[in-house]
Amino acid sequence: MVRLLVLAVLLTLSLPLAAAERRLAPGAPGDLQTAIAGASPGDVLILAPGRYPGALRIDVPVTLTAEGGEAIIDGLGQGTAVEIAAEDVTIRGLTVTGSGMSSKDLDAGIKILRKAHRAVITHNRVLGNLHGIDIHGGHDALVAHNEIVGTLQPRLNDRGNGIYVWNSPGAVVEGNSVRYGRDGIFANTSKKNVFRNNIFRDLRFAVHYMHTHNSEVIGNVSIGNRLGYAIMYSNRVVVRDNLSLGDRNHGVMLNFSNNTDVANNLVRGGSEKCLFIYNAHKNLIYDNRFEGCDIGIHFTAGSERNVLTGNAFIGNREQVRYVGTKTVEWSHEGAGNYWSDHPAYDLNGDGAADNVFRPNDLMDHILWSQPAAALLLGAPAVQLVRWSQSSFPATLPGGVVDSHPAMTPVTIPVPDALLALEAAAAGRWDEGDQDDFDPENFNAH
Repeated sequence: MVRLLVLAVLLTLSLPLAAAERRLAPGAPGDLQTAIAGASPGDVLILAPGRYPGALRIDVPVTLTAEGGEAIIDGLGQGTAVEIAAEDVTIRGLTVTGSGMSSKDLDAGIKILRKAHRAVITHNRVLGNLHGIDIHGGHDALVAHNEIVGTLQPRLNDRGNGIYVWNSPGAVVEGNSVRYGRDGIFANTSKKNVFRNNIFRDLRFAVHYMHTHNSEVIGNVSIGNRLGYAIMYSNRVVVRDNLSLGDRNHGVMLNFSNNTDVANNLVRGGSEKCLFIYNAHKNLIYDNRFEGCDIGIHFTAGSERNVLTGNAFIGNREQVRYVGTKTVEWSHEGAGNYWSDHPAYDLNGDGAADNVFRPNDLMDHILWSQPAAALLLGAPAVQLVRWSQSSFPATLPGGVVDSHPAMTPVTIPVPDALLALEAAAAGRWDEGDQDDFDPENFNAH
């Protein structure tokens, strides 16, 4: 009996203490930091409504949350407002503001440091900070359902990113709303990240990838940004089910990106280029809808072994700009793309047009290299050249050929709530406001 009693006592002592809930009220600067320092792993600190002044460093695995009303953590303009230095920290339901504005120090509303793994940042409002949430080395972070509003510094590159992901494998960023600042998500030197179902407005890039491999960009919405989805120097990325509505320069850009799947995305309205492919190889681009851009797809810099099938090119002023001398086939296993300017017919009813489509001719190549030649477009000699090439295809230069053009386009619906935001953003680029952003300068990050 005594032995059983001793064993029971030892077992009880070996069990972890139950997490405690502690309710805190606003106080002087440093009071909340003191409460965190005195917490035990697993404690839940519940903040009453009010303002909590002073930056925080969380180095204990705790949950920081709010109980009704608005609990505001204010960094008072010094450094990062909330710095997470411990594993398994949760921040939920708070408002975080008042970071410093030092780009060199990457000041942020919330920063997840290296080795601060499995942080959970959900349902917060992160307002007016340089960077919103910086996942800076912590693995397997979850950043979900936050409202992030950045700054409107006069120079675009002086603003921070809504969400910055650096060397943080396994990070999942989903369901967030990001507005203002520089880039919605900037991912650099990372891998195995998932960016899903976020909405981005009034930014430079919605999603900006640099050296971020084996990752997913799925179900996001970019409205009225300068560029939608920039996948740069990154391989094996899935870009699927995203919307780019009224973005200015490019809807989707692949720059030195290989083995990437670009599928079921809608780029519509306003963009100079719906899709820009620059020195990108072995990519699979299918079932996308590119509509109402100056150029449907700009394909250049020796991009090779890409497959394009099932896409719809609708109402673009110039459907394809292919800079190269090779003949490139844009159909796959008997399935091509839909071209709104192709006078097609389908006598056998197999869903594919019976005649081959070539979106460009010799005059297009001349105009790309010598824009002043546009003055001669109406000249009889130009029309004769175009007629002869359409009648005698052997005289055509290398370029894009779709041997099996589709008769019907892929359709991608847009929810009513997003249609209203798209309409509100329409025409915003008419005055040519570029700030200091050059879309062709790939080093301007």
